[in-house]
Amino acid sequence: MTELTTSKIRVLVVDDSASVRTALSDIINSDPELEVMATATDPYVAVERIRHEVPDVIFLDIELPRMDGLTFLRKLMSQRPIPVVICSSLTQDGSDMFLQAMEAGAVDIVAKPQMDTAQFLHESSMRICDAAKAAAHARMPGTAKRRVAAPVAQIKVEGKLTADAILPPLTDLRRTNLIARLPQTEPLIAIGASTGGTEALREVLEALPETSPAILIVQHMPAKFTAAFARRLNTTCAVTVKEAEDGDVVLPGQVLIAPGNQHMVLVRNGARYTVRLDDGPHVARHRPSVDVLFRSVAQSAGKNALGMLLTGMGDDGANGLLEMRGMGSTTIAQDEATSVVYGMPKEAVQRGAAVKIRPLDRMAAEIAAFAHAHNSSGDSA
Repeated sequence: MTELTTSKIRVLVVDDSASVRTALSDIINSDPELEVMATATDPYVAVERIRHEVPDVIFLDIELPRMDGLTFLRKLMSQRPIPVVICSSLTQDGSDMFLQAMEAGAVDIVAKPQMDTAQFLHESSMRICDAAKAAAHARMPGTAKRRVAAPVAQIKVEGKLTADAILPPLTDLRRTNLIARLPQTEPLIAIGASTGGTEALREVLEALPETSPAILIVQHMPAKFTAAFARRLNTTCAVTVKEAEDGDVVLPGQVLIAPGNQHMVLVRNGARYTVRLDDGPHVARHRPSVDVLFRSVAQSAGKNALGMLLTGMGDDGANGLLEMRGMGSTTIAQDEATSVVYGMPKEAVQRGAAVKIRPLDRMAAEIAAFAHAHNSSGDSA
């Protein structure tokens, strides 16, 4: 067992650019819970650093001299698993390689810091520090769980916006008892995930038949990569998977993934659903936000919906799942044993948002059972 510790999270930065190493080090060291223990210009230097002191987290570029980052990642995961965050320039051409890195064991991806605007730098810095903390809590194969300064679901956040910034609260809907008046429609599934979610979603979606209900997904992921993620899933799944576009009709057998850097909102038109994309502010420190999707599903679908909150750090989605439950939706949180990071699901459980707690390998069966029960009740109505 790894000893419990309250020391800072130690980060190794591997990048061949001196300016990137300096910028990342400055950002990481500015957080009182983090520290850069060393930097390296390539994987060979990184190995020497690791032999001297094992980091809690590695920030790794893909394009590196002497050995590319993907090869190094695969070697690392097969020999000495350490949580790795891919730090990328986020070009569209590199999106497939990023997905290969996630499949090889990387727990997250962040954009390399840029100094274009003060707002971008602030958001980039926040994302980088959050990724480091989430990665430090990641459950790695063959290793004991780590515990660092702050519990994963209780990272202190100041000035965090709620879904109220995008959508009206549910108070008026409950007061008018809208939940009892919502007509029966096709079943709808809403899923939220963050750290560890790309592989979790792949496992769930690949187990579903093409006759599955419509599915809406928010996965915390940078812009430019959600489209590639959707395309890759579409080649391995029986259901159709695509990145959502504004005005898309929600259809059975289709999965819509919220684009990176845009909220996705469910809109009801009679018995038909569409999605609206929103460029509003970050909610629960994220855009897209799970809380925004879940509230819109609670408002528009109510008892016709199933909400699932999977692995991830923080609490995005916990309030939204509670709102879904309050409007009659079935709600499920992933269990601790199968979560890469037990943060978002844990918060949902603690707030009473989850009707059920299930391991990842049961999620596809829960979707099938919900669809069967929903359709059976509709047939008997």
